[in-house]
Amino acid sequence: MLKILLPTIMLVPTIWATPAKHLWSTALSCSLVISLISLTWLKSSAESGWSFLSPYMATDPLSTPLLALTCWLLPLMILASQNHTASEPISRQRAYITLLTSLQIFLIMAFSATEMIMFYIMFEATLIPTLVIITRWGNQTERLNAGTYFLFYTLAGSLPLLVALLLLQNSTGTLSLLTLQYAPSMQLSSFADKLWWAGCLLAFLVKMPLYGAHLWLPKAHVEAPIAGSMVLAAVLLKLGGYGMMRMMIMLEPLTKELSYPFIIFALWGVIMTGSICLRQTDLKSLIAYSSVSHMGLVAAGILIQTPWGFTGALILMITHGLTSSALFCLANTNYERTHSRTMILARGLQMVLPLMTAWWFTASLANLALPPLPNLMGELMIITSLFHWSWWTIALTGAGTLITAGYSLYMFLMTQRGPLPTHIISLDPTHSREHLLMALHLLPLILLISKPELIWGWTA
Repeated sequence: MLKILLPTIMLVPTIWATPAKHLWSTALSCSLVISLISLTWLKSSAESGWSFLSPYMATDPLSTPLLALTCWLLPLMILASQNHTASEPISRQRAYITLLTSLQIFLIMAFSATEMIMFYIMFEATLIPTLVIITRWGNQTERLNAGTYFLFYTLAGSLPLLVALLLLQNSTGTLSLLTLQYAPSMQLSSFADKLWWAGCLLAFLVKMPLYGAHLWLPKAHVEAPIAGSMVLAAVLLKLGGYGMMRMMIMLEPLTKELSYPFIIFALWGVIMTGSICLRQTDLKSLIAYSSVSHMGLVAAGILIQTPWGFTGALILMITHGLTSSALFCLANTNYERTHSRTMILARGLQMVLPLMTAWWFTASLANLALPPLPNLMGELMIITSLFHWSWWTIALTGAGTLITAGYSLYMFLMTQRGPLPTHIISLDPTHSREHLLMALHLLPLILLISKPELIWGWTA
Protein backbone atom coordinates (compact mmCIF):
# COMPACT_ATOMS: atom_id res chain seq x y z
CA MET A 1 0.00 0.00 0.00
CA LEU A 2 2.71 2.45 1.01
CA LYS A 3 4.79 1.74 -2.10
CA ILE A 4 2.17 3.74 -4.02
CA LEU A 5 1.17 6.28 -1.39
CA LEU A 6 4.68 7.40 -0.36
CA PRO A 7 5.93 8.07 -3.93
CA THR A 8 2.72 10.03 -4.59
CA ILE A 9 3.31 12.15 -1.46
CA MET A 10 6.98 12.63 -2.42
CA LEU A 11 5.87 13.84 -5.84
CA VAL A 12 4.89 17.17 -4.19
CA PRO A 13 8.43 18.20 -3.07
CA THR A 14 9.75 16.83 -6.39
CA ILE A 15 7.48 19.20 -8.32
CA TRP A 16 8.67 22.23 -6.36
CA ALA A 17 12.37 21.25 -6.52
CA THR A 18 12.57 20.41 -10.24
CA PRO A 19 14.07 23.04 -12.59
CA ALA A 20 11.44 24.83 -14.65
CA LYS A 21 12.38 23.32 -18.02
CA HIS A 22 12.07 19.76 -16.70
CA LEU A 23 8.90 20.33 -14.66
CA TRP A 24 6.32 18.66 -16.93
CA SER A 25 8.52 15.81 -18.10
CA THR A 26 9.56 14.95 -14.52
CA ALA A 27 6.02 15.11 -13.16
CA LEU A 28 4.75 12.99 -16.06
CA SER A 29 7.44 10.31 -15.83
CA CYS A 30 7.19 9.99 -12.03
CA SER A 31 3.40 9.73 -12.10
CA LEU A 32 3.54 7.22 -14.96
CA VAL A 33 5.91 5.01 -12.96
CA ILE A 34 3.56 5.23 -9.95
CA SER A 35 0.56 4.31 -12.11
CA LEU A 36 2.41 1.32 -13.62
CA ILE A 37 3.36 0.04 -10.15
CA SER A 38 -0.27 0.47 -9.05
CA LEU A 39 -1.33 -2.12 -11.63
CA THR A 40 0.16 -4.79 -9.32
CA TRP A 41 -2.86 -4.18 -7.06
CA LEU A 42 -5.07 -5.82 -9.65
CA LYS A 43 -3.39 -9.17 -8.95
CA SER A 44 -5.12 -10.02 -5.69
CA SER A 45 -4.22 -13.41 -4.25
CA ALA A 46 -5.97 -13.24 -0.88
CA GLU A 47 -8.67 -15.78 -0.07
CA SER A 48 -10.55 -13.50 2.33
CA GLY A 49 -10.94 -10.80 -0.29
CA TRP A 50 -8.86 -8.25 1.61
CA SER A 51 -5.17 -7.88 0.80
CA PHE A 52 -2.28 -5.47 1.53
CA LEU A 53 -3.78 -5.29 4.99
CA SER A 54 -2.96 -2.79 7.72
CA PRO A 55 -5.39 -1.64 10.43
CA TYR A 56 -6.30 1.48 8.45
CA MET A 57 -5.70 0.74 4.77
CA ALA A 58 -6.48 -2.35 2.74
CA THR A 59 -7.63 -3.24 -0.74
CA ASP A 60 -10.26 -5.70 -1.86
CA PRO A 61 -11.65 -6.57 -5.32
CA LEU A 62 -14.07 -3.62 -5.12
CA SER A 63 -11.51 -0.91 -4.46
CA THR A 64 -8.55 -2.15 -6.56
CA PRO A 65 -10.00 -1.23 -9.98
CA LEU A 66 -10.92 2.23 -8.69
CA LEU A 67 -7.45 2.68 -7.14
CA ALA A 68 -5.77 1.65 -10.38
CA LEU A 69 -8.00 4.08 -12.31
CA THR A 70 -7.09 6.90 -9.89
CA CYS A 71 -3.36 6.33 -10.34
CA TRP A 72 -3.73 5.90 -14.09
CA LEU A 73 -5.39 9.28 -14.40
CA LEU A 74 -2.73 11.56 -12.89
CA PRO A 75 -0.20 11.23 -15.77
CA LEU A 76 -3.07 11.71 -18.24
CA MET A 77 -4.17 14.93 -16.51
CA ILE A 78 -0.59 16.19 -16.60
CA LEU A 79 -0.36 15.35 -20.32
CA ALA A 80 -3.64 17.11 -21.06
CA SER A 81 -2.93 20.30 -19.08
CA GLN A 82 0.49 21.10 -20.46
CA ASN A 83 -0.65 23.29 -23.34
CA HIS A 84 -3.22 25.48 -21.66
CA THR A 85 -1.07 26.30 -18.60
CA ALA A 86 2.01 27.02 -20.74
CA SER A 87 1.42 30.79 -20.68
CA GLU A 88 1.23 30.95 -16.88
CA PRO A 89 4.12 31.76 -14.48
CA ILE A 90 6.11 28.69 -13.46
CA SER A 91 5.03 28.91 -9.80
CA ARG A 92 1.38 28.62 -10.85
CA GLN A 93 2.19 25.63 -13.03
CA ARG A 94 3.83 23.98 -10.02
CA ALA A 95 0.80 24.79 -7.85
CA TYR A 96 -1.50 23.29 -10.49
CA ILE A 97 0.38 19.97 -10.65
CA THR A 98 0.61 19.93 -6.83
CA LEU A 99 -3.18 20.23 -6.58
CA LEU A 100 -3.64 17.31 -9.00
CA THR A 101 -1.16 15.22 -6.98
CA SER A 102 -2.87 16.07 -3.67
CA LEU A 103 -6.13 14.97 -5.22
CA GLN A 104 -4.57 11.60 -6.03
CA ILE A 105 -3.27 11.26 -2.43
CA PHE A 106 -6.74 11.91 -0.98
CA LEU A 107 -8.39 9.54 -3.44
CA ILE A 108 -5.97 6.68 -2.72
CA MET A 109 -6.63 7.11 0.99
CA ALA A 110 -10.39 7.29 0.43
CA PHE A 111 -10.61 4.15 -1.72
CA SER A 112 -8.33 2.09 0.52
CA ALA A 113 -9.67 3.23 3.91
CA THR A 114 -10.98 0.44 6.12
CA GLU A 115 -12.38 2.88 8.68
CA MET A 116 -15.58 4.69 7.68
CA ILE A 117 -14.60 7.97 9.35
CA MET A 118 -11.29 8.03 7.48
CA PHE A 119 -13.21 7.42 4.26
CA TYR A 120 -15.54 10.30 5.17
CA ILE A 121 -12.65 12.71 5.89
CA MET A 122 -10.91 11.87 2.60
CA PHE A 123 -14.25 12.04 0.74
CA GLU A 124 -14.57 15.63 2.00
CA ALA A 125 -10.89 16.48 1.50
CA THR A 126 -11.16 15.92 -2.26
CA LEU A 127 -13.47 18.96 -2.33
CA ILE A 128 -10.68 21.45 -1.61
CA PRO A 129 -8.25 20.79 -4.51
CA THR A 130 -11.16 20.36 -6.94
CA LEU A 131 -12.71 23.63 -5.82
CA VAL A 132 -9.40 25.49 -6.23
CA ILE A 133 -8.85 23.97 -9.69
CA ILE A 134 -12.36 24.98 -10.85
CA THR A 135 -12.40 28.49 -9.40
CA ARG A 136 -8.79 29.44 -10.16
CA TRP A 137 -8.13 27.82 -13.55
CA GLY A 138 -11.62 27.76 -15.05
CA ASN A 139 -12.34 29.45 -18.37
CA GLN A 140 -15.21 31.90 -17.79
CA THR A 141 -16.26 34.26 -15.02
CA GLU A 142 -19.12 31.84 -14.30
CA ARG A 143 -16.56 29.52 -12.65
CA LEU A 144 -17.06 31.08 -9.18
CA ASN A 145 -20.76 30.32 -9.40
CA ALA A 146 -19.95 26.74 -10.46
CA GLY A 147 -17.56 26.37 -7.52
CA THR A 148 -20.25 27.58 -5.10
CA TYR A 149 -22.76 25.09 -6.49
CA PHE A 150 -20.22 22.27 -6.29
CA LEU A 151 -19.23 23.09 -2.70
CA PHE A 152 -22.68 23.58 -1.23
CA TYR A 153 -24.39 20.65 -2.94
CA THR A 154 -21.66 18.29 -1.75
CA LEU A 155 -21.41 19.72 1.77
CA ALA A 156 -25.18 19.83 2.32
CA GLY A 157 -25.39 16.21 1.20
CA SER A 158 -22.53 14.89 3.29
CA LEU A 159 -23.27 16.45 6.68
CA PRO A 160 -26.14 13.96 7.37
CA LEU A 161 -23.64 11.18 6.53
CA LEU A 162 -21.37 12.29 9.37
CA VAL A 163 -24.26 12.21 11.86
CA ALA A 164 -25.34 8.79 10.50
CA LEU A 165 -21.79 7.42 10.91
CA LEU A 166 -21.54 8.69 14.50
CA LEU A 167 -24.90 7.02 15.28
CA LEU A 168 -23.63 3.79 13.73
CA GLN A 169 -20.45 3.98 15.82
CA ASN A 170 -22.63 4.48 18.89
CA SER A 171 -24.79 1.44 18.25
CA THR A 172 -22.24 -1.09 16.92
CA GLY A 173 -19.07 0.11 18.65
CA THR A 174 -16.95 -0.01 15.47
CA LEU A 175 -16.75 1.65 12.09
CA SER A 176 -14.18 -0.69 10.57
CA LEU A 177 -15.29 -2.22 7.26
CA LEU A 178 -13.53 -5.45 8.22
CA THR A 179 -15.83 -6.05 11.21
CA LEU A 180 -19.00 -4.11 10.28
CA GLN A 181 -20.08 -6.74 7.76
CA TYR A 182 -20.26 -9.28 10.60
CA ALA A 183 -22.21 -7.00 12.96
CA PRO A 184 -25.80 -8.13 13.59
CA SER A 185 -28.20 -6.31 11.30
CA MET A 186 -30.32 -3.76 13.11
CA GLN A 187 -34.09 -4.18 13.05
CA LEU A 188 -34.95 -0.73 11.79
CA SER A 189 -38.59 0.07 12.36
CA SER A 190 -39.03 3.62 13.65
CA PHE A 191 -39.24 6.78 11.54
CA ALA A 192 -35.85 7.94 12.90
CA ASP A 193 -34.26 4.75 11.55
CA LYS A 194 -35.57 5.54 8.10
CA LEU A 195 -34.08 9.03 8.38
CA TRP A 196 -30.77 7.39 9.38
CA TRP A 197 -30.96 5.22 6.24
CA ALA A 198 -31.53 8.30 4.06
CA GLY A 199 -28.70 10.15 5.80
CA CYS A 200 -26.28 7.32 5.03
CA LEU A 201 -27.02 7.42 1.30
CA LEU A 202 -27.79 11.09 0.62
CA ALA A 203 -24.14 12.18 0.42
CA PHE A 204 -23.33 9.49 -2.11
CA LEU A 205 -26.44 10.11 -4.20
CA VAL A 206 -25.57 13.82 -4.46
CA LYS A 207 -21.99 12.94 -5.40
CA MET A 208 -23.06 10.34 -8.03
CA PRO A 209 -25.13 12.53 -8.92
CA LEU A 210 -28.71 11.24 -8.81
CA TYR A 211 -31.11 13.05 -11.16
CA GLY A 212 -32.62 15.86 -9.10
CA ALA A 213 -29.41 16.60 -7.19
CA HIS A 214 -27.33 16.83 -10.37
CA LEU A 215 -27.38 20.56 -11.11
CA TRP A 216 -23.87 21.17 -9.77
CA LEU A 217 -22.27 18.71 -12.20
CA PRO A 218 -22.82 20.31 -15.65
CA LYS A 219 -21.84 23.70 -14.22
CA ALA A 220 -18.66 22.34 -12.63
CA HIS A 221 -17.72 20.41 -15.79
CA VAL A 222 -18.28 23.27 -18.19
CA GLU A 223 -16.33 25.79 -16.12
CA ALA A 224 -13.47 23.53 -15.00
CA PRO A 225 -10.17 23.37 -16.91
CA ILE A 226 -9.42 20.11 -18.71
CA ALA A 227 -7.79 18.35 -15.74
CA GLY A 228 -10.69 19.35 -13.49
CA SER A 229 -13.22 17.90 -15.93
CA MET A 230 -11.19 14.71 -16.32
CA VAL A 231 -10.81 14.01 -12.61
CA LEU A 232 -14.45 14.93 -11.90
CA ALA A 233 -15.81 12.62 -14.57
CA ALA A 234 -13.35 9.79 -14.10
CA VAL A 235 -12.85 9.46 -10.36
CA LEU A 236 -14.80 11.88 -8.17
CA LEU A 237 -18.21 10.65 -9.34
CA LYS A 238 -17.05 7.11 -8.57
CA LEU A 239 -16.55 8.02 -4.91
CA GLY A 240 -20.34 8.19 -4.66
CA GLY A 241 -20.87 4.74 -6.15
CA TYR A 242 -18.06 3.21 -4.08
CA GLY A 243 -19.43 4.70 -0.85
CA MET A 244 -22.91 3.42 -1.67
CA MET A 245 -21.62 -0.11 -2.24
CA ARG A 246 -19.81 -0.01 1.10
CA MET A 247 -22.76 1.39 3.07
CA MET A 248 -25.47 -0.77 1.43
CA ILE A 249 -24.25 -3.92 3.16
CA MET A 250 -24.83 -2.33 6.58
CA LEU A 251 -28.27 -0.94 5.75
CA GLU A 252 -29.85 -4.35 5.26
CA PRO A 253 -33.40 -5.23 5.92
CA LEU A 254 -34.33 -1.57 5.35
CA THR A 255 -33.23 -1.09 1.76
CA LYS A 256 -35.87 -3.31 0.24
CA GLU A 257 -38.73 -0.78 0.24
CA LEU A 258 -36.91 2.48 0.93
CA SER A 259 -34.82 2.34 -2.22
CA TYR A 260 -37.84 2.33 -4.60
CA PRO A 261 -38.13 6.12 -5.03
CA PHE A 262 -34.37 6.43 -5.61
CA ILE A 263 -34.37 3.70 -8.27
CA ILE A 264 -37.25 5.48 -10.01
CA PHE A 265 -35.38 8.82 -9.87
CA ALA A 266 -32.24 7.17 -11.24
CA LEU A 267 -34.02 5.51 -14.18
CA TRP A 268 -36.10 8.58 -14.95
CA GLY A 269 -32.84 10.58 -14.86
CA VAL A 270 -31.32 8.29 -17.50
CA ILE A 271 -34.07 9.29 -19.92
CA MET A 272 -34.32 12.95 -18.91
CA THR A 273 -30.59 13.77 -19.04
CA GLY A 274 -30.26 11.79 -22.28
CA SER A 275 -33.02 13.93 -23.80
CA ILE A 276 -31.27 17.08 -22.54
CA CYS A 277 -28.11 15.87 -24.35
CA LEU A 278 -30.02 15.69 -27.63
CA ARG A 279 -30.52 19.46 -27.70
CA GLN A 280 -27.23 20.71 -26.24
CA THR A 281 -25.22 23.24 -28.24
CA ASP A 282 -22.24 23.23 -25.88
CA LEU A 283 -19.91 20.25 -26.35
CA LYS A 284 -18.65 20.00 -22.74
CA SER A 285 -22.18 20.38 -21.41
CA LEU A 286 -23.33 17.47 -23.58
CA ILE A 287 -20.59 15.18 -22.23
CA ALA A 288 -21.39 16.31 -18.66
CA TYR A 289 -25.08 15.46 -18.99
CA SER A 290 -24.19 12.10 -20.53
CA SER A 291 -22.19 11.41 -17.32
CA VAL A 292 -25.33 12.02 -15.24
CA SER A 293 -27.22 9.58 -17.45
CA HIS A 294 -24.60 6.80 -17.09
CA MET A 295 -24.33 7.37 -13.34
CA GLY A 296 -28.13 6.98 -13.08
CA LEU A 297 -27.74 3.43 -14.38
CA VAL A 298 -24.94 2.81 -11.86
CA ALA A 299 -27.08 4.11 -8.98
CA ALA A 300 -30.00 1.87 -10.00
CA GLY A 301 -27.67 -1.14 -10.30
CA ILE A 302 -26.30 -0.58 -6.79
CA LEU A 303 -29.68 0.10 -5.19
CA ILE A 304 -31.24 -3.23 -6.17
CA GLN A 305 -28.35 -5.01 -4.44
CA THR A 306 -27.87 -8.15 -6.49
CA PRO A 307 -24.38 -9.50 -7.30
CA TRP A 308 -25.02 -8.81 -10.99
CA GLY A 309 -26.16 -5.27 -10.23
CA PHE A 310 -23.02 -4.58 -8.17
CA THR A 311 -20.73 -6.08 -10.83
CA GLY A 312 -22.40 -4.17 -13.65
CA ALA A 313 -22.20 -0.95 -11.63
CA LEU A 314 -18.48 -1.38 -10.97
CA ILE A 315 -17.71 -2.25 -14.61
CA LEU A 316 -19.72 0.74 -15.83
CA MET A 317 -17.98 3.04 -13.33
CA ILE A 318 -14.51 2.05 -14.57
CA THR A 319 -15.34 2.12 -18.28
CA HIS A 320 -17.30 5.37 -17.97
CA GLY A 321 -14.29 6.88 -16.20
CA LEU A 322 -12.02 6.14 -19.15
CA THR A 323 -14.57 6.98 -21.87
CA SER A 324 -15.85 10.21 -20.36
CA SER A 325 -12.35 11.43 -19.58
CA ALA A 326 -11.32 10.68 -23.19
CA LEU A 327 -14.30 12.66 -24.52
CA PHE A 328 -13.38 15.66 -22.36
CA CYS A 329 -9.82 15.50 -23.69
CA LEU A 330 -11.10 15.44 -27.27
CA ALA A 331 -13.42 18.37 -26.56
CA ASN A 332 -10.41 20.20 -25.15
CA THR A 333 -8.28 19.59 -28.25
CA ASN A 334 -11.10 21.12 -30.31
CA TYR A 335 -11.40 24.05 -27.89
CA GLU A 336 -7.66 24.78 -27.96
CA ARG A 337 -7.81 25.11 -31.75
CA THR A 338 -11.17 26.81 -32.36
CA HIS A 339 -11.62 28.61 -28.98
CA SER A 340 -15.29 27.73 -28.99
CA ARG A 341 -17.28 24.95 -27.36
CA THR A 342 -20.33 25.56 -29.54
CA MET A 343 -20.68 22.57 -31.84
CA ILE A 344 -22.17 24.44 -34.81
CA LEU A 345 -19.17 26.79 -34.98
CA ALA A 346 -16.59 24.00 -35.15
CA ARG A 347 -17.79 21.19 -37.38
CA GLY A 348 -16.39 19.21 -40.27
CA LEU A 349 -13.08 18.74 -38.49
CA GLN A 350 -12.55 15.39 -40.19
CA MET A 351 -11.29 17.34 -43.20
CA VAL A 352 -8.56 19.02 -41.16
CA LEU A 353 -7.65 16.54 -38.41
CA PRO A 354 -8.42 13.06 -39.79
CA LEU A 355 -6.54 11.08 -37.12
CA MET A 356 -8.38 12.92 -34.33
CA THR A 357 -11.61 11.77 -36.00
CA ALA A 358 -10.54 8.16 -35.47
CA TRP A 359 -10.18 8.85 -31.74
CA TRP A 360 -13.51 10.68 -31.70
CA PHE A 361 -15.16 7.72 -33.41
CA THR A 362 -13.76 5.19 -30.95
CA ALA A 363 -14.70 7.30 -27.91
CA SER A 364 -18.23 7.95 -29.22
CA LEU A 365 -18.77 4.24 -29.86
CA ALA A 366 -17.50 3.45 -26.36
CA ASN A 367 -19.92 6.06 -24.98
CA LEU A 368 -22.91 4.43 -26.68
CA ALA A 369 -21.71 0.94 -25.53
CA LEU A 370 -20.77 -0.88 -28.73
CA PRO A 371 -20.75 -4.68 -28.31
CA PRO A 372 -17.23 -5.93 -27.65
CA LEU A 373 -16.41 -3.04 -25.31
CA PRO A 374 -16.78 -3.51 -21.52
CA ASN A 375 -19.19 -0.52 -21.44
CA LEU A 376 -21.81 -2.80 -22.99
CA MET A 377 -21.04 -5.54 -20.49
CA GLY A 378 -21.65 -3.20 -17.55
CA GLU A 379 -24.85 -1.78 -19.03
CA LEU A 380 -26.22 -5.22 -19.94
CA MET A 381 -25.56 -6.60 -16.45
CA ILE A 382 -27.36 -3.66 -14.86
CA ILE A 383 -30.27 -3.85 -17.33
CA THR A 384 -30.72 -7.61 -16.82
CA SER A 385 -30.59 -7.33 -13.04
CA LEU A 386 -33.13 -4.48 -13.17
CA PHE A 387 -35.33 -6.54 -15.49
CA HIS A 388 -35.17 -9.44 -13.05
CA TRP A 389 -36.24 -7.07 -10.25
CA SER A 390 -39.19 -5.66 -12.19
CA TRP A 391 -39.86 -6.17 -15.87
CA TRP A 392 -41.39 -2.68 -16.21
CA THR A 393 -37.88 -1.20 -16.00
CA ILE A 394 -37.09 -2.48 -19.51
CA ALA A 395 -39.15 0.40 -20.95
CA LEU A 396 -37.00 2.99 -19.13
CA THR A 397 -33.61 1.33 -19.67
CA GLY A 398 -34.43 0.49 -23.31
CA ALA A 399 -35.45 4.07 -24.07
CA GLY A 400 -32.32 5.24 -22.22
CA THR A 401 -29.97 3.15 -24.39
CA LEU A 402 -31.69 4.35 -27.58
CA ILE A 403 -31.33 7.99 -26.54
CA THR A 404 -27.67 7.38 -25.57
CA ALA A 405 -26.97 6.02 -29.05
CA GLY A 406 -28.77 9.04 -30.50
CA TYR A 407 -26.80 11.73 -28.71
CA SER A 408 -23.45 9.95 -29.09
CA LEU A 409 -23.90 9.82 -32.87
CA TYR A 410 -25.23 13.39 -32.88
CA MET A 411 -22.09 14.55 -31.05
CA PHE A 412 -19.81 12.72 -33.47
CA LEU A 413 -21.60 13.96 -36.60
CA MET A 414 -21.84 17.54 -35.36
CA THR A 415 -18.14 17.84 -34.54
CA GLN A 416 -16.54 15.76 -37.29
CA ARG A 417 -18.75 15.51 -40.39
CA GLY A 418 -20.27 18.06 -42.71
CA PRO A 419 -18.71 21.04 -44.47
CA LEU A 420 -15.88 22.95 -42.81
CA PRO A 421 -17.14 26.42 -41.70
CA THR A 422 -15.63 29.31 -43.65
CA HIS A 423 -14.31 31.10 -40.55
CA ILE A 424 -11.90 28.23 -39.78
CA ILE A 425 -8.89 29.21 -41.85
CA SER A 426 -5.83 27.86 -40.06
CA LEU A 427 -5.70 25.19 -37.37
CA ASP A 428 -2.71 23.83 -35.51
CA PRO A 429 -1.90 20.25 -36.48
CA THR A 430 -2.43 17.57 -33.83
CA HIS A 431 0.52 16.87 -31.56
CA SER A 432 1.88 13.46 -30.64
CA ARG A 433 1.19 14.45 -27.00
CA GLU A 434 -2.55 14.46 -27.76
CA HIS A 435 -2.43 11.15 -29.60
CA LEU A 436 -0.53 9.57 -26.69
CA LEU A 437 -3.15 10.96 -24.33
CA MET A 438 -5.99 9.43 -26.32
CA ALA A 439 -4.18 6.10 -26.71
CA LEU A 440 -3.64 5.88 -22.94
CA HIS A 441 -7.37 6.44 -22.43
CA LEU A 442 -8.78 4.11 -25.04
CA LEU A 443 -6.22 1.28 -25.12
CA PRO A 444 -6.95 0.13 -21.53
CA LEU A 445 -10.64 0.18 -22.46
CA ILE A 446 -10.05 -2.00 -25.52
CA LEU A 447 -7.65 -4.34 -23.66
CA LEU A 448 -10.23 -4.89 -20.91
CA ILE A 449 -12.31 -6.79 -23.49
CA SER A 450 -9.86 -9.67 -23.17
CA LYS A 451 -9.71 -9.75 -19.34
CA PRO A 452 -12.80 -8.22 -17.79
CA GLU A 453 -12.36 -10.18 -14.51
CA LEU A 454 -10.03 -7.39 -13.36
CA ILE A 455 -12.99 -5.06 -12.89
CA TRP A 456 -15.71 -7.53 -11.85
CA GLY A 457 -15.39 -6.75 -8.16
CA TRP A 458 -16.76 -9.19 -5.64
CA THR A 459 -18.24 -11.71 -8.03
CA ALA A 460 -14.94 -12.46 -9.78
